[in-house]
Amino acid sequence: MNAPPTSTTLNTSSSSPSAPAATQAPERDTAQTLRYQSGFGNQFETEAVPGALPKGRNSPQRAPLDLYPELLSGSAFTAPRVENRRTWLYRRQPSVVTSPFKPFHAPLWTTGAAGGVSVPPDPLRWHPFPLPDAQTPTDFVEGLRTLVANGDPDAQTGMAALVYLCNRSMHQRALLNADGEMLIVPQLGGLRLVTEMGLLDVVPGEIALIPRGVTFRVDLHGAQARGYICENYGAAFRLPELGPIGSNGLANPRDFLAPVAAHEAQQPYEVIRKVGGELWHNEQAATPFNVVAWHGNLTPLKYDTAHFMTIGSISFDHPDPSIFTVLTSPSDTAGTANCDFVIFPPRWLVQEDTFRPPWYHRNVMSEFMGLIHGQYDAKPEGFRPGGASLHNCLVPHGPDTEAFTAASTRDLTPQKLDHTLAFMFESRWRFRPSAYALQGGALDTRYAACWAGLQDQFKG
Repeated sequence: MNAPPTSTTLNTSSSSPSAPAATQAPERDTAQTLRYQSGFGNQFETEAVPGALPKGRNSPQRAPLDLYPELLSGSAFTAPRVENRRTWLYRRQPSVVTSPFKPFHAPLWTTGAAGGVSVPPDPLRWHPFPLPDAQTPTDFVEGLRTLVANGDPDAQTGMAALVYLCNRSMHQRALLNADGEMLIVPQLGGLRLVTEMGLLDVVPGEIALIPRGVTFRVDLHGAQARGYICENYGAAFRLPELGPIGSNGLANPRDFLAPVAAHEAQQPYEVIRKVGGELWHNEQAATPFNVVAWHGNLTPLKYDTAHFMTIGSISFDHPDPSIFTVLTSPSDTAGTANCDFVIFPPRWLVQEDTFRPPWYHRNVMSEFMGLIHGQYDAKPEGFRPGGASLHNCLVPHGPDTEAFTAASTRDLTPQKLDHTLAFMFESRWRFRPSAYALQGGALDTRYAACWAGLQDQFKG
């Protein structure tokens, strides 16, 4: 991969006695190896210049280094303490230094159920979504395409599944999404996420979570990038309860990494803001990436799915896929998610007298799936990296003919499912596909044929 542009090099934090210990990231082919802080939902503090954080108070009469204190609230003031999310930012200039907004044209980034179209209750599948050619420079925002969506961001319910297809970095352009948090799942090419709180590098196999209201910019590691996004309009993602699993397992909190403080030289910026399903932009003289120090628990995060501790059956039967949940956004009905983010990582299959792939299923929840690399065990052919599938509420789905035949006759010795990573966004709300999803050229019009070979074999 090519190194990120030099414009992504910010003044970053050095260790300070008051800051949590930083965790060294795995080596990546980037201009610099970044430092991170460890933990999901932790109360962090970090400063790019020693002494920039005030001690013992949040907003002194005059902040250290003549910075401006600014509070970013990710929850209501009176939210239960365990769910309260906020961060104090200490900036060279506050966010009010800006200019009026004007409409921004992005017709393929549609929002909520209202942005979709009516379709029959058929299973849907998409071939890998094509990347823009070199003659069409496309950055992250320009390359966003909504595939399916439900709910309403103004009601703070539902989500959208998008792809991003881009071949250039965002130059002096930033994005703030007031409609929801953005869970970014790279599939091809690495990204450097420049955020108000600092830098994150993410590559395929990792994910990044940008909270609602945090301004960020996306720079490419290489010549092009493709991936998936869950735009979550509902309750913020959190780790699922473990129940009988116990105190350890699935995605462990310490494996989530937050950035350290960083800020860049003053330069003009275009800032794009999404609110109520509409996009707006303005020009401002001040960079939004001017936070010299911060403390709090509302922060971007990254996570390497290789750290996921997979749970499975060591006796018989295929467990419910909820055991693969990485993050969950709850709804107002206990145990029924606004959105679950689920992965299907490498794992051992050892069950005896068991049909080991996922069973045939009609689910009251709606399932959107994507594939990062390798093969998905229920669909060894046809479902390819960079593509997607949708099985809405109670739409039948399951192994194709080839997978059924192989799994019904194979020798049940221990089997390693390796070199594979699929994921699912599962929601209680029915998804409505976008016009782009149906007319953009990637729709697999022969998807249902994969089950045509399943014959009536009743021997009674």
